[in-house]
Amino acid sequence: MAGVQYFVTRHKGQWMVALNCEYSGPYATEEEAIRVAVDAAYKEGNAGRDAQVLVQGHDHRFRNEWSYGRDPYPPPNRARAEG
Repeated sequence: MAGVQYFVTRHKGQWMVALNCEYSGPYATEEEAIRVAVDAAYKEGNAGRDAQVLVQGHDHRFRNEWSYGRDPYPPPNRARAEG
């Protein structure tokens, strides 16, 4: 997918969100970092850009966590936690 990609990763031992090699955070948990990344990607999607969130696993590979237009917003686990 071309477009905006947010990467959730551990950087220097802390959960961070990277966009274009610039980091935001740190976040207390992986879940918090994912929430921040999904919210930002959702805003990008609403602005007409393809957007997705990728999360780095323990094997250092990235998996697709959320994509604008494909996955629900807010993600189901977030909706349960908030609602």
